[in-house]
Amino acid sequence: MLLLALLSCRKPPLLLTQIARHLSTASTSSKLHDHYSFKPPSTLSPQIPHTPNPTPRKKRKPLYRPPSLLDRTATKLTHSDLPFDFRYSYTESSPTVRSIGLREPKYSPFGPGRLDRVWTGICAPAVDPKVKSLDGIDNPNFEEKRSRMREEVQGEPLTNAERKILVENCQRNRTKKQINLGRDGLTHNMLNDIHNHWKHAEAVRIKCLGVPTVDMKNICSHLEDKTFGKIIHRHGGLLVLYRGRNYHPKKSPKIPLMMWKPHEPIYPRLIKTTIDGLSIEETKGMRKRGLTLPALTKLAKNGYYGSLVPMVRDAFLANELVRIDCRGLEKSDYRKIGCKLRDLVPCILVTFEKEQIVVWRGKDYKPAEDELLFTDREFFEDPESSLV
Repeated sequence: MLLLALLSCRKPPLLLTQIARHLSTASTSSKLHDHYSFKPPSTLSPQIPHTPNPTPRKKRKPLYRPPSLLDRTATKLTHSDLPFDFRYSYTESSPTVRSIGLREPKYSPFGPGRLDRVWTGICAPAVDPKVKSLDGIDNPNFEEKRSRMREEVQGEPLTNAERKILVENCQRNRTKKQINLGRDGLTHNMLNDIHNHWKHAEAVRIKCLGVPTVDMKNICSHLEDKTFGKIIHRHGGLLVLYRGRNYHPKKSPKIPLMMWKPHEPIYPRLIKTTIDGLSIEETKGMRKRGLTLPALTKLAKNGYYGSLVPMVRDAFLANELVRIDCRGLEKSDYRKIGCKLRDLVPCILVTFEKEQIVVWRGKDYKPAEDELLFTDREFFEDPESSLV
């Protein structure tokens, strides 16, 4: 009767479902069910609607975790098939000049465990220096491999009309894109910049200033050797580098980037206490006399020095000492200029005091005869012409 009274009452459906659940649980858990086999009617035990399983949630992607330099297992060794030693600067360093020490421990500027080449403190050689022989060859030479790769990329030489069109498209009135070559010369990361420019244009304009312009021939030879391109225009320090007919941007060589600039090694002193063949008194007198001479020229900061070598050679025809004013330049810059003059003129360095370069022609000086100098401007009218 109580149940009928409750059912007759108009209660909210939520209350009825709660009462029905209570009675069903009480009937099953009490002893009356065992004695009388009482089961409540189906109306008093409403079925709970079956809800399907919710859709499984998508797994969230793990948060981005930047690679750590300390985690050497997460990175793979980068491999490059370029057939030359990786150096920070190719024009300002020479494999023939040996250093006498290092200013730092031997850690790779490419990052620890990121390149499959060993960093010797100066360069990353193409062949492991610990390996004494490679395929039976004690001293592997990559000259033939470099020339073969360059010939495959270049293809047929350009005609005069094609060359003029490419040079015209690289002028300042057509494009502002260019690569600046400064005091560090042709650096390793600059090779990657050149290939990135070649993805959008067949030729790239390169502006050279500073210390490397003393030897423009060295810059041009290293550009063509390391990039496998060809210089099709040169006027002073302005170059136009062509990528080649068979160049494919998607097949460009893989160039691992240097993350920081390595410290320069220690080289022997440029200025000796006494000049070879002279006494101490003669050396001191020559230094004093050299600083009082009128300056041959004054070098501007980050200027173009391509005509400096012929100027010094011409001055040696009249005077045995030449002074070059370098006020305003960095100490390392005019020391590098003096080192280049010593090898190119050639001459003997006397002093770097008071931001001056004083050079001596030597006792047995003979002017160069029938020597082809690297002119400030070169014409490429003949498609088969090459740099001297």
